[in-house]
Amino acid sequence: MQQNLFEINDNLLPYGGDLRFYQQFYEIEEANKLFEQLTSEIEWKHEPIKIFGKMVMQPRLTAWYGDKGYGYSGIFMQPQPWTELLFEIKTKIENFSGANYNSVLLNQYRDGKDSNGWHRDNEKGLGVIPNIASLNFGATRKFQMRNYTTKKDLQNIYLSHGSLLVCKGETQNIWEHTIPKTSQIVKPRINLTFRLVL
Repeated sequence: MQQNLFEINDNLLPYGGDLRFYQQFYEIEEANKLFEQLTSEIEWKHEPIKIFGKMVMQPRLTAWYGDKGYGYSGIFMQPQPWTELLFEIKTKIENFSGANYNSVLLNQYRDGKDSNGWHRDNEKGLGVIPNIASLNFGATRKFQMRNYTTKKDLQNIYLSHGSLLVCKGETQNIWEHTIPKTSQIVKPRINLTFRLVL
């Protein structure tokens, strides 16, 4: 029987949340194949987002698939129906984690200029205690977390090809996160965040 990695991986947060990182959720060969499939099969969009009351183009490509629509930062995303590939990935994560998800937000970071500003995934539609599974393919990017109230206790995690990051408990209520821009030459990266939208 395969050992459940949730029993052996440590919580990466010093307090107030539950953050688990699994560096090789997918082996390299399979991760390479999935990255290519996601790049070509997903209906990627470049859409505006509201920041400080102003609509600007998001510094990344996005897509939303699943059973329900989702709104954040002044936009509402209508879901595309599950593809066979996305449903297979969702099922693998659910079997591994024991959680259930009905939607996934995909982000494609085309280079180091593409980013995601400081935010929390704590929209009302995700419930009081959101459980989010973040799957990563392509270039390694730095993922940062800090206390939402104090802006202290900075945590750096390097999200690598084929890795899975699971955020549970009070993580989204106490901590905020970002994918910062980088001046380094960075190849494309695709991130899938599976959620349960109520």
